[in-house]
Amino acid sequence: MKSWETIKNNLITFFTEFGKDLNFVDYLLQFIFLAVTFYIVFKILKNNKGGKFIVAVVFFVILSGVTFAFSNSFSSELTLVVILMIALLIFTMFNTEIKRSLLDSNVKKNKMDSLTVSGVELIIEETIRAVQNMSKKDIGALIVLSNENLPEGIIESGTVVNAQITSQMIEAVFYPKAPLHDGAMIIEGNKIYAAGCFLPLAQSENLPKDMGSRHRAALGVTSVASVTAIVVSEETGIISIAKNGVIKKKYADAADIKNALSEYYWSDLTAEGKI
Repeated sequence: MKSWETIKNNLITFFTEFGKDLNFVDYLLQFIFLAVTFYIVFKILKNNKGGKFIVAVVFFVILSGVTFAFSNSFSSELTLVVILMIALLIFTMFNTEIKRSLLDSNVKKNKMDSLTVSGVELIIEETIRAVQNMSKKDIGALIVLSNENLPEGIIESGTVVNAQITSQMIEAVFYPKAPLHDGAMIIEGNKIYAAGCFLPLAQSENLPKDMGSRHRAALGVTSVASVTAIVVSEETGIISIAKNGVIKKKYADAADIKNALSEYYWSDLTAEGKI
């Protein structure tokens, strides 16, 4: 009972100070700031499977509340310090994921507007055909499935082509003597938006020796943006699929490519209610 009395007295004292010191606006601004901070942090952690860190943040928030309830004074400064320390820890450990989430916040879906079920199926068939043909001929290729969430510098490093997605067009871009074959192809919706683009390279020294510059570029771009990259090795013809900074599938076959493309197209179309 004494504990409940302590909580009651603390709350009365706390809210009485609102009127006495006329600092209601200050507390309101602090509340809004903390609410927005929590929302952004929780969203980033949830999107990047950081459930354990969400639990840690909630734990410290509850601990701060308990401290307030059972103590004779309330230190908002101490609470802010604790929260800022947690935020610093999260931003340090999820630096790459935060960049990716910030880029995704500017995603547009305009290029998905004209897509239909039959159109998507045709695009998937054409892309699979092109990738498999290049694999058989040991022609290197790097295709990035983007939702307009790539840094502008990547697009500017290449050439905007804005072409229809056909197997002939994809293979023509990556033909060894073509001027754009060394860079990455950026697909956005139903268009080959750009080609010959230079991507950030993954700097890890633990990558297998059979992974060349295209694989490093695929890992690099999927680390900074929520995109999927399809890689065809020039040396071996092996097809790989990268996402979230890792190779999700090595030795990918037609079914694997179809799954990656389906995930890219169907999720966006379903979200927009076009199917």
